[in-house]
This record gives sequence, structure tokens and C-alpha cells, in this order.
Amino acid sequence: MFITLEGGDSVGKTTQAALLEDWLMGEGREVVRTREPGGTPLGVEVRRILLHGGDEIGAVDPRAEALLYAADRAQHIAQVVRPALARGAVVVQDRYIDSSLAYQGAGRVLDVDEVRRISEWAAQGLWPDVTVLFDLAPEVAATRRASREDDRLEAEQQEFHEAVRSAYRDLAAASPGRFLIVDASGTPEEIHAIVRARVAERIAAG
Repeated sequence: MFITLEGGDSVGKTTQAALLEDWLMGEGREVVRTREPGGTPLGVEVRRILLHGGDEIGAVDPRAEALLYAADRAQHIAQVVRPALARGAVVVQDRYIDSSLAYQGAGRVLDVDEVRRISEWAAQGLWPDVTVLFDLAPEVAATRRASREDDRLEAEQQEFHEAVRSAYRDLAAASPGRFLIVDASGTPEEIHAIVRARVAERIAAG
């Protein structure tokens, strides 16, 4: 099973990925927990450039940004995700194609269909079985990260994050069978219980 976790910045994806991994392992399943970008050695470098490049690389053109994410995705799917799925593991992944559609499509105002085509080509057409969308108002998310330094995307203006949130909601509405929308303002334990129930349903359904 391929499970992806999506949402704006500082909505709790990392915490929920760890909780989901622990539960699945407790159920006797092999779990591969990974992320985009940064799930491979190549991805680590792409992540550094895209999120923390700063003055070293200057402003990144939106199309260049989308292509770098696609390059990371192609390597990640080939090197990590497909081999894990082939041996029967559950992949729990922080961000995937929907992030590109929301951030590079809506946030950067690129053509969403073009971003989708590039992303699907990079991923060889692989889509998740379940996508959990952690929904949180951007102003609430901003208070959560107030004590730490923002990366390039986190530091974007409020309008950017509003556009990303709206895009995520549209993606979920278009694929209700794949998406689970979770109110990310709850406690980690409350949110995990909702996610766990949905994943258990999918496992039981085969």
C-alpha cells in the first residue's frame, strides 16, 4: 500500500507519519517511511537547493523549481518506492504529486495540467492508494513555526499559502475515493486515530 501525507507547511505531517509508521509496524507490516524531496541521496541535494539554497543560487524560476521536484520524484520512485511496494511493504510518504500541483501549480501559478503531466511522467504513472490531507488555516500554521527559521516555501506570503490550501481542497474534491481530509487543528492523538481508522479500512478491503 502506498500512503501519502499532504497539506500546507507546519500542519503536522512528520508527526503523523511517525505515528502511522509505529502503528503499522505494530501490526507486523514492513514500513518504508520517506519524503519528497529528500528520500534519496540525489533528493537530499535537491531539497537543499530548493528549500535552503538562499543567496547561493538566488531566485529559482518556477519552471526550474517544478522540474527539480520532478527529477527528485523520478529518482525516488525508481530507487525507493517501487522496490518497497514490489516486496509488499507499506510506503508512508511525506508529500508527492499533489504537493507539486498545489505548490507549483496554484502557488507558483504554473499550468496545473502541465505540472501534472511532468509529475506523472516522472512517477511512471504511480498514484497513492490513500492520500491524507491535513487541513489547517495558514495563519494557524504560521504560529506553529514562529519559533523556527522558515525555508523558502514557508517564508512565502499569506496569499501563497491560501492558494495552496485552496488547491489542495480542490484536488481532494476531485478524487474523494483517494483523499481523506483531516482537520489538523486537533491533538496528534485525535488526528492519528482518524488516519489509522481509514488506513485500516483500506487494508481490510485488500
